[in-house]
Amino acid sequence: MRVYGLSGKSGTGKSYNASELCRRMDIPALIDDGLFICNGSIEAGRSAKKERTKIGAVKAAIFTSDAHRDEVAAAIRREDPPSILVLGTSDEMVCRIAERLGLPLPEDIIHIEDITTPEQREIASKKRQEDGTHVIPAPTFQVKKRFSGYFVNPKKNFYQAGGRTSGIEKTIVRPTYSYLGSYEISEKVISDIVSIIMRYTDGISRVLWTSSDLSEEGVYVRTIVQAEKGAPVMTAALEAQRAIYRAVKKMTDFNVLGVEVELRGYRR
Repeated sequence: MRVYGLSGKSGTGKSYNASELCRRMDIPALIDDGLFICNGSIEAGRSAKKERTKIGAVKAAIFTSDAHRDEVAAAIRREDPPSILVLGTSDEMVCRIAERLGLPLPEDIIHIEDITTPEQREIASKKRQEDGTHVIPAPTFQVKKRFSGYFVNPKKNFYQAGGRTSGIEKTIVRPTYSYLGSYEISEKVISDIVSIIMRYTDGISRVLWTSSDLSEEGVYVRTIVQAEKGAPVMTAALEAQRAIYRAVKKMTDFNVLGVEVELRGYRR
């Protein structure tokens, strides 16, 4: 396996530019902030961007936890990519990560200054400082499952290759430890969302009960609703389920694991 490194100070655009660098160098896999990403898929790891403190983020990024290290090392052996790019804030950190994961030392370490302009690095730094946002070089549908409740936005860069237009998708997230503070949501908020949405859902008379299970993976919603007299039961239940799913996903940015709807008899 050929190992390469991408080194640069925090907030200079390493994660943002990693996908393009991998495309140009035909590297299918990378290690970034505790994650192992291969062929655009997050295969293993725990993202440093989910840690509650900057110290915790650094520890996750260099795989200080044996369990974290073992999970990622096993996934690398399983996928066995021909080459891999390791991201770090310094050459020393890149080598330390490679050594920790049992990889050969990088045969070449590319510096962020080699592939970006001062203006691009300044923009990246400003985004980090003012918005508290970070980039994960993986598609949003992959990231969403691991960053439930975070502010997640997709970004896609297009390029021409062989007469065809292709795209590289990456995802922008705001981590818990950013200066903007943490993001939490109570069960009552989910309940209120369900109650309001059901007022405007055809075939539903009222909400009798709602509960939600919140976890790092997302939220699972259970609710009991009462149908309007004469409403088609199955149609009303399916519409309620779809409406709750869309509303909770849009209004909370949580990954919605499932919506369970129980429909009671008509209101008299």
